[in-house]
Amino acid sequence: MHQSRLDGDLRKHGFCMLPGRVCVADVARLVHACRRSFAGDGVGVLAKSSRGHVYAARNLIGSVPEVSSIWQRDPIRSFLVTHLGGRFGLVRALFFDKPPDRTWALAWHKDTSIAVEGHAGDSAHFSRPTTKAGVPHVIASDDILGEMLTLRIHLDEVTDENGPLEVIPGSHVSNQSAGVGVEHAVKICAAAGEVLAMRPLITHASGSSSPGTRRHRRILHLEFAASERLPDGYRWHDFVRLEEGQLL
Repeated sequence: MHQSRLDGDLRKHGFCMLPGRVCVADVARLVHACRRSFAGDGVGVLAKSSRGHVYAARNLIGSVPEVSSIWQRDPIRSFLVTHLGGRFGLVRALFFDKPPDRTWALAWHKDTSIAVEGHAGDSAHFSRPTTKAGVPHVIASDDILGEMLTLRIHLDEVTDENGPLEVIPGSHVSNQSAGVGVEHAVKICAAAGEVLAMRPLITHASGSSSPGTRRHRRILHLEFAASERLPDGYRWHDFVRLEEGQLL
């Protein structure tokens, strides 16, 4: 797909699939790194199934070093530079799975929470302070979220069988935008290694896996911000820059 088409899709619809994909060997390394980190009671692990499968984990920047390097190569690197500029950084990394023995569904929502160093006080840009897995979070304003981009790396093939993400095109413009409506939602099926780019404010959801499936649906969810600077004395909890020499 031509770059101009990708740019147009992201701008108009709030999401697009990146050209190319993460190679099979790198996907296998990511899966292995996550398993290694999640062994026992790994830091950031939120929930396990009855068979020990982790289906939600936070704070991967600190516990899975590979999440800070996988995006520093093309096609991901050049895409991020194009859409966020040369001063962007990785600010949060999450892991999701729908293991065969513990599927789940997620209602329609927008991603409005960001991880920060601390709750710095009253601000027109941030509200509703909380703590998630030991890390302070706040709800960010539209102008902050509009300068962010999420990449979802599919570690498994995603089909109708294992609860794919659904997105509503055009709903990314603001926290109040409905886009084209839920009746026109787009289902994101993908091969292992394919990468979905989406704006945090796009409305999205996912259903449960089909009964009896043996498929996992493992996703590496990476959030990026265009700038390290935040207003009103707030700071990102993490901000991982491109390594020296990687900027195009």
